[in-house]
Amino acid sequence: MDWKEILRRRLASPSTGTYRKKSEQELKDEEMDLFTKYYSEWKGDRKSTNEFYKTIPRFYYRLPAEDEVLLQKLREESRAVFLQRKSRELLDNEELQNLWFLLDKHQTPPMIGEEAMINYENFLKVGDKAGPKCKQFFTAKVFAKLLHTDSYGRISIMQFFNYVMRKVWLHQTRIGLSLYDVAGQGYLRESDLENYILELIPTLPQLDGLEKSFYSFYVCTAVRKFFFFLDPLRTGKIKIQDILACSFLDDLLELRDEELSKESQETNWFSAPSALRVYGQYLNLDKDHNGMLSKEELSRYGTATMTNVFLDRVFQECLTYDGEMDYKTYLDFVLALENRKEPAALQYIFKLLDIENKGYLNVFSLNYFFRAIQELMKIHGQDPVSFQDVKDEIFDMVKPKDPLKISLQDLINSNQGDTVTTILIDLNGFWTYENREALVANDNENSADLDDT
Repeated sequence: MDWKEILRRRLASPSTGTYRKKSEQELKDEEMDLFTKYYSEWKGDRKSTNEFYKTIPRFYYRLPAEDEVLLQKLREESRAVFLQRKSRELLDNEELQNLWFLLDKHQTPPMIGEEAMINYENFLKVGDKAGPKCKQFFTAKVFAKLLHTDSYGRISIMQFFNYVMRKVWLHQTRIGLSLYDVAGQGYLRESDLENYILELIPTLPQLDGLEKSFYSFYVCTAVRKFFFFLDPLRTGKIKIQDILACSFLDDLLELRDEELSKESQETNWFSAPSALRVYGQYLNLDKDHNGMLSKEELSRYGTATMTNVFLDRVFQECLTYDGEMDYKTYLDFVLALENRKEPAALQYIFKLLDIENKGYLNVFSLNYFFRAIQELMKIHGQDPVSFQDVKDEIFDMVKPKDPLKISLQDLINSNQGDTVTTILIDLNGFWTYENREALVANDNENSADLDDT
């Protein structure tokens, strides 16, 4: 019988013998005594049925406090030993060369052009001979992952070897980054990543020309890209897994190539020419040479056609010092405007456009910013375009779920976020959009003229 039912019946039935009406306090005391008795029995029975809980192993260990120096040292040493052991488990250059030799020796004819192939039987033979370190790569799952349309059921030896190389590189990089993870929680703080990149500079031949006095600015420029795109909530830390999963580290380590083309360097944010370009722009904008940018100085950025309304929002929302912007805040601004198709950049700009902080843009928000575009058109002697026409075009491009509101997710899903934001903040961008058909026709004519010559 349920303990609650027992308690209810016990209180309802009068005690035997001479009946005396109990006071309210006595009834409360008796109720509490009975409740305690029956609840303890019920809890005890329940506990006895869950004895197996005692066998669950401990899975949480608290981090040492700042004053627990010995425990902190023990944790650091333990992590160092663990990372060393993991490093020794990776294939070294000699072992990789031996693996390539075995794969080449066991290739399965015929070749496809110059591409050597291997079937599953020989694949397993190589796995047996390659040694214990390679065992993880010679599985049916890996073979099936690399198997495409070969009529003989074979995989490309080169593709498999590249797969192994990529895995080894990822583990090496993971270990290297983990050495800078001071907290040991799988994250890198801004200072951790700065130390990693600073110590990486001497190993990148493409950065040999950088003066040491510029190192701190280069490191700031490089680190900012990681945090702008990988830390959208601005927590001040990035998961090592996220660093490995994105392409930024590949771009950074591409600078090891001594013969990297000029075009590749210009499009690589981490290259010396790119870092010097961004920093040089900052210095050119800083007319009073105080190391900071005022709103007036920032207004000359790019084609100097951004609206004052938008610039006001930049200085209202972004971190400033006495109303002026430092280099780190400027980098966020540049990354947002140069990568307007990316969700992180759209999030940055959307926050500035959302003047009412409602989480969406309505007709009022769009009109607030486009009115500034119309004013600039008048100043430059152009006929202002009707806001109603532009508003309709924007909603047609975005196709939001709510026909009266545009959310950040709507902008991202539409793949038109870069166009919409450009229309609202930059006169030159709006003019380019408004005359896009004429510009395309002009480009086609120029191309035709070049073909004729």
